[in-house]
Amino acid sequence: MKQVSLIYKEVYEAGREALQEAGIDEAALDARLLLEYVCGTDRNTLLAHGEREVSEEEYGRYRELIEKRAVHVPLQHLTGGQDFMGLTFLVNKDVLVPRQDTEVLVEEVMKNLHDGMRILDLCTGSGCILLSLLHYSNDCTGVGVDLSAEALAVARENYERLRIERPEMEALFLEGDLFAALSTEGGRFDIIVSNPPYIETDVMSTLMPEVREHEPRIALDGGADGLVFYRRIAQEAGRHLNGGGMLFFEIGCGQADAVREIMEEAGFREIQVVKDFAGLDRVVYGSWFGR
Repeated sequence: MKQVSLIYKEVYEAGREALQEAGIDEAALDARLLLEYVCGTDRNTLLAHGEREVSEEEYGRYRELIEKRAVHVPLQHLTGGQDFMGLTFLVNKDVLVPRQDTEVLVEEVMKNLHDGMRILDLCTGSGCILLSLLHYSNDCTGVGVDLSAEALAVARENYERLRIERPEMEALFLEGDLFAALSTEGGRFDIIVSNPPYIETDVMSTLMPEVREHEPRIALDGGADGLVFYRRIAQEAGRHLNGGGMLFFEIGCGQADAVREIMEEAGFREIQVVKDFAGLDRVVYGSWFGR
């Protein structure tokens, strides 16, 4: 990143050019967001107050962040947060960055969520799915499960932050391998939701570097066919659901038919497939009425 006079719009332009040269797809947006993060400004500053001075300290921090973004460290890891469902969640290298596509999953669950329900979120990661559902419902409680202790630390921190606004929220985060984590928790649930690892192992090396090199492999790799976790969850979910309870999955592109079949074989009925904003199959869900 070339040396510039410490004027806001010139600092931004230098950052944008550095990211463009590094091949970052959204160089202009990322350069602006990083400058706003460092300076505590907003999107109007560049347009209305572009002559604002940038301090030496701010410029040094900005250069450092631009250099990290240029080698494909995710923007959200640099700012420490990501907006999801109108809320801001803390994220780091130990959790997946919440995607807009996953909002489709949350919205589908919300259509079937009633006051007082109990929710289980498997592979909870940052906790964004479970905590969004609890934030926008009344008297619901939830359990989030993940195999990663580091991910659960992030989820618990997000929980405590959101409880400042909604102190009545009740969530428990447990470490363990899917349903095995519930051995001491007990009880049944009305909703089970999961955005499990669903990338085929052989495809992992082809992912964009932000994902391949900086997000946790444990949260991405779904085995040889990408369906390992769908089978495991569907086969056992009925034993943890109340009658009429529902199982919701986020899925990858092209997995809808396979996941539908997995759920049918496990005894789920009234199975539906929901498309995302791009018109791609994104959510599969069904109901449990017992065998």
